[in-house]
Amino acid sequence: MRQILPYSLWLGHAGDVRELRNVLATGIVAVVDVALNELPAAVPRELFYCRFPMVDGAGNPRWLLKTAIDTTAGLLRERVPTLVYCGAGMSRSPVVAAAAISPHSGESPDACLAVVLQSGPSDVSPALWQDVKAAVRHILTMQRGE
Repeated sequence: MRQILPYSLWLGHAGDVRELRNVLATGIVAVVDVALNELPAAVPRELFYCRFPMVDGAGNPRWLLKTAIDTTAGLLRERVPTLVYCGAGMSRSPVVAAAAISPHSGESPDACLAVVLQSGPSDVSPALWQDVKAAVRHILTMQRGE
């Protein structure tokens, strides 16, 4: 797991939720699972758990992307210590984290992705990133009432 500073936001992979001691030790109270290819996590009752089963590429429904981004952004806004994870922690979780940070910080999704990727290794799917950026644009348009 790696924290995206200055936020109460961590990126992780499926193995991190199999070893929940480390997750709980950081003070994380919310887990956002964006891994279609992994079984749902077995988390204790005290953890808030959301699952948004995404493919690592094109083809995710826009409503799924928007809901994952909105949920993560809401947790971020409320300063809830949150772990976003996918299979390897290198594509889906960084793009969802960056998309959630963008409206919160006022920075572009691309600038936020650059910050998120500084925290460790990555292998972002270009097709997924394009779909996520389109979802962020739609979210921002809806927020402005257009």
